[in-house]
Amino acid sequence: MKLATVEDTQAFGRRLAGILRAGDLVVLSGPLGAGKTALVQGIGAGLGVTGAITSPTFVIARVHRGPVPLVHADAYRLGDRPDPRAEIDDLDLDASAEDAVTVVEWGAGLVERLNDEYLQVRIDRLDDDTRVVELVPHGGDWPARIHGLETS
Repeated sequence: MKLATVEDTQAFGRRLAGILRAGDLVVLSGPLGAGKTALVQGIGAGLGVTGAITSPTFVIARVHRGPVPLVHADAYRLGDRPDPRAEIDDLDLDASAEDAVTVVEWGAGLVERLNDEYLQVRIDRLDDDTRVVELVPHGGDWPARIHGLETS
């Protein structure tokens, strides 16, 4: 699916939030500037969480309160560590996993073990700033839940 603007990316995040529930893990991948944080802003708006959603690159993880809380983490800086998986363990993301939607930027290869069932969202940015989004379901009922999101 192609998203022409940042606003389109945020709007898609709001639509995605409509299928998310507590206990879900969403893993975002894509290059710098692809729109991962913009997507999370839309997810947060769709979940009705409080507070501004900004990139958690330097704080690593933030919890946003709401009817369904959002845990927003960024593993970008962990990739250069000798054992980034141990760093992920230190974040205790699994402590809130059952009660919140957990979205991790740059988490591919690091956080999938937090949940047997998760949604991977791959975002790429074309030269004209259009975002190309691919949803890759892993286990559970994800295929049925995302059905229609890519075309609506």
